[in-house]
Amino acid sequence: MALTVDNFIKLANFYNQTAKVMSAICVTKGGIAMENYVGRFFAADVLEFVVEYGERLLKSKKNVSADVVSVVEKFRAQLAHVHSLVTPSQKPIYEMTLEEFEKVMNI
Repeated sequence: MALTVDNFIKLANFYNQTAKVMSAICVTKGGIAMENYVGRFFAADVLEFVVEYGERLLKSKKNVSADVVSVVEKFRAQLAHVHSLVTPSQKPIYEMTLEEFEKVMNI
């Protein structure tokens, strides 16, 4: 994939649409917290890819508009927040308590 602002915008839009769909799914499944939704790892991977692509874009092009730079910074801050979250589901199943397992499985 060529490093272009248009491709970065497409990736950013894909991530935003993914987040909207995940939010809608969590609401329709009875208000599951986003941090307990199974698909959050996919969204985190997409966000990480968007940030890496944006950083490579900024390094490769000297005159990227300030708007694009601010979007990359926004996604970078969002990724830092995602990395700071620790949920019970990040533990292996054999290390979870029964309560943690039930919460992860939405039982």
